[in-house]
Amino acid sequence: MGMDSVGRQRFVRSAAPSLVCKGSSTAYGISFSFMTDVVLPCLNEAPALPWLLARMPAGFHAVVADNGSTDGSADVARACGARVVSVSQPGYGAAVHAGLLAADPDDDVVCVMDADGSFDPGELPRLAGPIRARTADLVVGRRVPTSWRSWPLHARIGNAVLARRLRRTTSLPVHDIGPIRAARRADLLALNLRDRRYGYPLELLVAAGRARWRVCELEVAYHPRAEGTKSKVTGTIVGTARAVRDMRAVLAR
Repeated sequence: MGMDSVGRQRFVRSAAPSLVCKGSSTAYGISFSFMTDVVLPCLNEAPALPWLLARMPAGFHAVVADNGSTDGSADVARACGARVVSVSQPGYGAAVHAGLLAADPDDDVVCVMDADGSFDPGELPRLAGPIRARTADLVVGRRVPTSWRSWPLHARIGNAVLARRLRRTTSLPVHDIGPIRAARRADLLALNLRDRRYGYPLELLVAAGRARWRVCELEVAYHPRAEGTKSKVTGTIVGTARAVRDMRAVLAR
């Protein structure tokens, strides 16, 4: 059970793998005896953070990469026990990269997810499992909307078009260029990704394909973002257009 927005309960459907990873999600376990850092790129997500950070599973610790928030997100994150990294360079890719640099190198597995409450952190052990088991080099979440409000049609169409081009370009069986993933920190940094804007998720997948990484896609429930927060990409046609532009530039390289 999770929350539909801050303070409201919701039921989260159990998601099954869309691509078969070796073993089962149950085999990977829910309890971890080590600490896995979770990078949360953040821009004005204060209303979502208390619920999100309280839902972090045992063994997972939030690293909030604050990308210039003006709503007190950094203070809220610290009050909830997260480590906060201030990122002066604007952009999703800049925030993720700064979070990776700040993540603990001693436990090399790292997760990345949005900080807006659209994902339940309870999904993270299942995504990190194949990385821990060394049956995958990158696990990406394939979003399954729980409501029409979760993922507007214009954003779905743009994502589907780019994902189809990605499959043709790299042969990776990936259907969603989404914002939730797990990998090894050292491997991600070794890819030397350059995009610091919205093209980062696609550049990661392109680079992973070229490096012949084993990429696993798992379905994850995708909920409406927390009330009081605003999407920088899917919430508006303009935001989606900017993201598509950045991602097309990646494919054109």
